[in-house]
Amino acid sequence: CEPASSQDQRKPDLIPLFSNLDLFLFSLIVGLLIYWFMSRKKVEPIPEFKKLDTPAPSTRETSFIEKMKKTGKNIIVFYGSQTGTAEEFANRLSKDAQRYGMKGMAADPEEYDMGELSRLSEIQNSLAIFCMATYGEGDPTDNAQDFYDWLQENDDEDLSGLNYTVFSLGNKTYEHYNAMGKYVDKRLEELGAKRIFDLGLGDDDGNLEEDFISWREQFWPAICEHFGVEALGDDSSIRQYELQEHTDINMNKVYTGEIGRLKSFEVQKPPFDSKNPFLAPVTVNRRLNKAGDRHLMHLELDITGSKIRYESGDHVAVFPTNDSMLVNKLGQILGVDLDVVISLNNLDDESNKKHPFPCPTSYRTALTHYLDITHPPRTNVLYELAQYASDPKDQENMRKMASSSPEGKALYQNWVLDASRNILAILEDMPSLKPPIDHLCELLPRLQARYYSIASSSKVHPNSIHICAVVVEYKTKTGRINKGVATNWLKNKLISDNGHKSTVPMYIRKSQFRLPFKSTNPVIMVGPGTGIAPFVGFIQERGWLKEQGKEVGETVMYFGCRHKNEDFIYQEELEEAEKNGVLTQLNVAFSRDQEQKVYVQHHLKKNKEHLWKLIHTDNAHIYICGDAKNMAKDVQLTFCEIAEELGGMTRTQATDYIKKLMTKGRYSQDVWS
Repeated sequence: CEPASSQDQRKPDLIPLFSNLDLFLFSLIVGLLIYWFMSRKKVEPIPEFKKLDTPAPSTRETSFIEKMKKTGKNIIVFYGSQTGTAEEFANRLSKDAQRYGMKGMAADPEEYDMGELSRLSEIQNSLAIFCMATYGEGDPTDNAQDFYDWLQENDDEDLSGLNYTVFSLGNKTYEHYNAMGKYVDKRLEELGAKRIFDLGLGDDDGNLEEDFISWREQFWPAICEHFGVEALGDDSSIRQYELQEHTDINMNKVYTGEIGRLKSFEVQKPPFDSKNPFLAPVTVNRRLNKAGDRHLMHLELDITGSKIRYESGDHVAVFPTNDSMLVNKLGQILGVDLDVVISLNNLDDESNKKHPFPCPTSYRTALTHYLDITHPPRTNVLYELAQYASDPKDQENMRKMASSSPEGKALYQNWVLDASRNILAILEDMPSLKPPIDHLCELLPRLQARYYSIASSSKVHPNSIHICAVVVEYKTKTGRINKGVATNWLKNKLISDNGHKSTVPMYIRKSQFRLPFKSTNPVIMVGPGTGIAPFVGFIQERGWLKEQGKEVGETVMYFGCRHKNEDFIYQEELEEAEKNGVLTQLNVAFSRDQEQKVYVQHHLKKNKEHLWKLIHTDNAHIYICGDAKNMAKDVQLTFCEIAEELGGMTRTQATDYIKKLMTKGRYSQDVWS
C-alpha cells in the first residue's frame, strides 16, 4: 500500500471520455429505445390476431324493452327461482300467451336492466308477470337478489305506466311464508305500478301445482278482459324447441354432463359457482348409524387447491346424476337409441335460452345429468303428452288431471302425487302413451343441485367439506321402490372407483346461519337427526376458539334420535366435546327407547330456567336445524311457552318476543320440509 502523498504525486493517465464498452452500451440503449418507441405504434394488429384465436363474446342484450320491441312481444314473465320451479311456471305462462293471441317471453331478472320497468308502457297492451320464489328465511333467490336490492333502494322510481301481476311460490311451514312475492307485489304498487290481477300464493307444503293452476285459470280470462282480446281457443301443444340430430360430429364438441362451459370438468378453472362447479374428490364415506334399517352417512369432500372458502353454517350444493337403471328403462320403453347426439334448438332466435339444457349432447347424458326423471311430473307435462296416447280414455284422463276441475285435481293427487309416480312409472302404467323422446326431454324440468348444511368448520378443516345425510328410499303405493336421487348417488361414491377418485360436482351457497360475532355469547343448538350437521361445525369452531385462548360462552346442544344404540350419530365427537368443556351441556332425546316418546322439546321444557337465563340475561343465540313442518314449529312453541311462563308474558307478548329475537339475528333456523 502506497502512502497518500506518492499517490497524489502520480502523474494522471489520459482517460478518453468514452471507452469502447461505453459506446457499445450507449448504442444498445439508444437502439432499444428506438425499437420500443417504434414497436409501440405497431401494437394494434395484436388484438386482431387474438380475435382469430378466440372470438370476442357478443355483447349481451340487457334491454328487455328493445328485445320485446324487436320480437313483437307484449308480455314478459320474470322469475326468481332457486330450484327451477318458478322458472318452469314462468315458461308455462309465456307459452300460454300464444294461446291468447299475445306473445310472451320468460326472463331472468339477473340478465336484464330492471330499471327499464318504467319503459314497459312504450309497448301496447304490455304486462309484466313476476313468478317469485322465497328462499330460506324470507330471502330472495340468488338470481332475484339484485332486483330485490333495486326495489329497496329506488324510492323515487315512477312505475305508473307498468301493468303487473305476481304469482308467489313459498311453503307454509316456514316462518316467512311467501315473503318475496308479497314484497314485490306491495312494492311495485308503492312505486305507482298498476296491479292487473291479484297476487297468487303457492304453497309447496300443500299442492303448489294445484295453487298455480287455480290462479292461472282465473288469471288469463281477467287479462283477456282487461286488454279486450279473445282467447284463440287453441289448446294444441306448442313446441318451444326443434330437434336436430347430429350424425357426424366431433365428440369433443359434445356435452357429457358439464353444467356450464364445455370441458369444464376436464379443465377446472376457479372461481367455482352454480354455473361452474368444482369436482371435489371424496376422501371419506362412512355409515354413521350403528344399526337400524336406515343409512345415515358422513362424507368428506376435498377442496384443496380450489380457492373455495366456506364458513360454518354455509350450504354445500352438489349436482347429482340419475340412476342409470332408470335411464336405460326409459330408453327401452320409448324404443330409442339413447346414444344419439342431438340438439334441441329454440324456435325463437332472439331468446337468451338457446337450448333447454347444454347441447349438443346425447339423450343418455340429458336423462342422466340434466333432466329430472324421478319427481312426479307436473300437470303441464301430462297435458302436452296426452296427444301421444293412442287410447282416448288415457288422453281424457291426462287432460283432466291438468284441469282445475275438482275431479281432475283429485285424480292428479291420487294417481300421480300420492302414488309417487315418476315419468317412467306413468309410461309403464299407461302402455298406450308413446311420446317422442325429444318432446319429453323438452318438457321435463332440469335436474337441480341439492343443498346440504356443511358439517365442518373451515377453521379446523380448511381443505375439507363434510356432509351428513340420510339415504332416502321408500316403497310407493304401487309397490315400487323409489330412491332419493342425490343421497343414493352420494352413498355409492366410493373413495376409489376402479383406481379413480370418485368426485362430486359442488359449490358453496353462503348462509345467514352464523355463530355469534362475539365468542362470549352463549349458543343454544337444537338439531335432531341430520339436523345436527351445522352444529358439528359450530362445536368444532367453538373448540378451536378455546384453543386460541379466546373466552367462549356456554355451548348447549339438544340432539334427538330414535335409539341410543342405533342412530346416536357423532356420539364420540359430542361426548369428547363435552369432556373437554367445549360443549357445556349435551342433552339427547331418544324418542323410541321408552314407551312414551321423548323429543328435544321435552328436554327444553325440563331445562327451562337455565334456558331462560341464557336467553333473557346472557344474550344467547338460538339455532334450530332440521324438519320445518313439525320439529321447528314445536321447538318455537316451546320457546314461546318458556318466555310466557318465566318472563311473565301473555302468549302474544311471548310470540312477539321470539319474533324480535329472529329480527335481531338471535333466533336462526336452517330447516327443510
